[in-house]
Amino acid sequence: MKKFTITFALTIIAVLLAATPCSAKGKAKHVVLIGLDGWGAYSVPKADIPTIKQFMADGAYTLEKRSALPSSSAINWASMFMGAGPELHGYTQWGSKTPELPSRVLNEHGIFPTVFQLLRDAQPEAEIGCLYEWDGIKYLVDTLALSHHAQAPDYNKHPEALCTMAETYIKEKRPVLLAVCFDNPDHVGHQAGHDTPEYYAKLKELDAYIARIIQAVKDAGMLKETIFIITADHGGIEKGHGGKTMNEMQTPFIISGKNVKKSGEFHESMMQYDVASTIAYIFGLKQPQVWIGRPMKQVFK
Repeated sequence: MKKFTITFALTIIAVLLAATPCSAKGKAKHVVLIGLDGWGAYSVPKADIPTIKQFMADGAYTLEKRSALPSSSAINWASMFMGAGPELHGYTQWGSKTPELPSRVLNEHGIFPTVFQLLRDAQPEAEIGCLYEWDGIKYLVDTLALSHHAQAPDYNKHPEALCTMAETYIKEKRPVLLAVCFDNPDHVGHQAGHDTPEYYAKLKELDAYIARIIQAVKDAGMLKETIFIITADHGGIEKGHGGKTMNEMQTPFIISGKNVKKSGEFHESMMQYDVASTIAYIFGLKQPQVWIGRPMKQVFK
């Protein structure tokens, strides 16, 4: 009888453990990804960006993350969200809206698997958003996997609009995953040029917007459970990009927040598609076999 009681108790415990979700699987409950289109890593030492540099001091970063080729927008935003390069996701040009090459696989929405879709599959009720200035972003994020996506109005008339949209969305919805994609470093790079006073003035302006987004996360009561990632799709040289120079290809990757080590600069190899893999790792998501990205596990506690 005693043996039966012990066996029965162990069986009940095993069933309860199997039915209990593993809350330790993920690294944080929220991720806010802030992307600056056309932000070259070369600019960081010279730039007056105190908010971003505080994140660098409080977390981990590299200035050697490489873009996929060509070093242009759509191909690299796609790679950032899709965990693979153009050979697999098929977006090959700066303005790709659909793949020029057949995507190696398609998800149920008819698009190459994104980190947004992975999170949606794992957390069907999660609030997942993407806010952007360049309308090309909406073709690369799998909008059917999102709870909310929206384009900001004309920046020249409403320069603070995207920041304000992000503040409101964070406070009202407390998203599990939010991507905020600023477009204007790229515009200034094309008009005035990279590594110019105008370019650095734009980075300073965007740093202030990032500070406001962080404050919104605080106001929403999410800060202690949030990881921030600040990165870019590509850099630039003179008034262009798309080539094979390091100023065009190397972009910052800065990560700080819940369970991120205060370890400073790291030099492990990182590619654009490793961003998606790192976000998937934060949420404890299993990568699809077609992804080639690798999570930057060394930055986490």
